[in-house]
Amino acid sequence: MTAPPSEAPSTCTGCRIHRPGGIIITMTTVGMHGAGHMGAGLGWALREGGARVVTTLAGRSARTARLAAEAGLEPLDSLDAVVEVADTVLVVTPPAAARDAAGELAAALDRTGRRPLVADLNAIAPSTVDDIAGTLAATDFVDGSISGGPPTVRPGARIYLSGDRAGDVAGLPWRHVRPIVLPGGAGTASALKMCTASVYKGMTGLFMQAMRTAAQHGVLDEVLADLAEAGLADPTRSVVVAATKAARFVPEFEEIARTQHAAGLPAALFEGFAEVYRQITAGELAAADPESVDRAMPAREAIRRLSQRSG
Repeated sequence: MTAPPSEAPSTCTGCRIHRPGGIIITMTTVGMHGAGHMGAGLGWALREGGARVVTTLAGRSARTARLAAEAGLEPLDSLDAVVEVADTVLVVTPPAAARDAAGELAAALDRTGRRPLVADLNAIAPSTVDDIAGTLAATDFVDGSISGGPPTVRPGARIYLSGDRAGDVAGLPWRHVRPIVLPGGAGTASALKMCTASVYKGMTGLFMQAMRTAAQHGVLDEVLADLAEAGLADPTRSVVVAATKAARFVPEFEEIARTQHAAGLPAALFEGFAEVYRQITAGELAAADPESVDRAMPAREAIRRLSQRSG
């Protein structure tokens, strides 16, 4: 899925675009702090809606550069340059990088004196949101979370938003995603994510453990057949994709465990899931990319590559 080239000029904030017939359209500029698989996908969805979307590739990997280029994002030299032109900045990083990303953005705000609206869309606990909101206290802050895959892979992701200006982020020109404003302040959208991710990613973790155990005991085919009888179609595809994200899921489950503990509930279950994915990080599949891994590989091959060490 590839977006058409942006029609925005290369340096503008709130550009006024003149169309035939005298129509004037004000174009918003969105900065992406993080343009990996999900961030690039969201940037593409905003470009489809008519926004100018900018990011910086300074210090980022070749894969990130490729994803940003495929999404049609406009690369700028630095985070400062992104902040200088953006009306809104969306932060989309792995959970473990969320605090560092907030610190980098706060420093860029200080250097430039700019105060764009900032929405943190990372999979983090409400207590972590509180820390990040404090780091970014100099600007208006919206808490957000994403449910579903990148819109470049499968349209229909939901973006949950909370905080005083959540409606402004929901009002961006989204396409192929559905923004949902929740009542409550910062932390509410992230609390929802911690609950839904515990089910979605926890279920895949259960499949991983069951399939690996079944393979050890020589009953993998029988286990998969029984799951299918119960309406659980072959889970191999979800296991394969999750394995490529194992390094990201470890800190996400730690954030889920932190959320459970804060609610007065046992956290050990989700600490255990963090350990499940931590073990997978050493496997061959963990070194693959979710956008290019063979999702149709046979179950036995998937289990072998889960356990076989990369490199």
